[in-house]
Amino acid sequence: MGVGDGPVNPATGSSGGSRRGTTVLAIDTATEAVVTGPAVVGDDGTVEVLAQRVVTDHRRHAELLTTLIAETLAESGVSRSDIDAVVVGTGPGPFTGLRVGMATAAGFADALGVPAYGVCSLDAIAAAADRRGTIVVVTDARRREVYWARYLDGRRVHGPQVAAPSAVQAELNGVAVDLALGSPTHVESVGLSAGEIAVPSVSGLVSSAADAIRAGDEPPALVPLYLRRPDAVERKATGVVRG
Repeated sequence: MGVGDGPVNPATGSSGGSRRGTTVLAIDTATEAVVTGPAVVGDDGTVEVLAQRVVTDHRRHAELLTTLIAETLAESGVSRSDIDAVVVGTGPGPFTGLRVGMATAAGFADALGVPAYGVCSLDAIAAAADRRGTIVVVTDARRREVYWARYLDGRRVHGPQVAAPSAVQAELNGVAVDLALGSPTHVESVGLSAGEIAVPSVSGLVSSAADAIRAGDEPPALVPLYLRRPDAVERKATGVVRG
């Protein structure tokens, strides 16, 4: 059971009930979707999502995120001073989109004086399924490649990696996959049928960090999972000094 009247509904991301426990703001911009909303982690580790926004528009991550945060806080009746921690998806994802969410999360945490917990965005997708067995998560890495990871009974056992779909197919040859999640097009590109969960959710993000939040662990510094260099890189110094 969740904190309050019932468990989180994966379809709606909401469970209702009274609010008590640790209030967490979740953020993810590692995929084409901007995901955010507050949730409560109960003393027993269950997660109650208070509000959620998921908007797919990879070209407007920076423009949308702060507005969506404000909307979810207003809808849930959570003020910024109520937030006890921030959880952010650290990717893997494209450089530009990923840094929007991580910079915003770091800014919120710093301004509020609360910890910021980074979680692998693929872990958040797998966690939302809340089931045992072998799960594979696949998302768009562009350049005809995918990001992917494999899970067994809720624990990541391979990845995250970036690879061509054919390489992922070869890696999974002989592996009995119970569920495949992520971008449907890219899941199908590795020879699997896609389940219903395509992007991270508030429930999955917060669930991935719930144990550390309950324990009051000091989170390590936020480190993005780019898995490869950005398209634009600084040129190496040539040793020529220009006046």
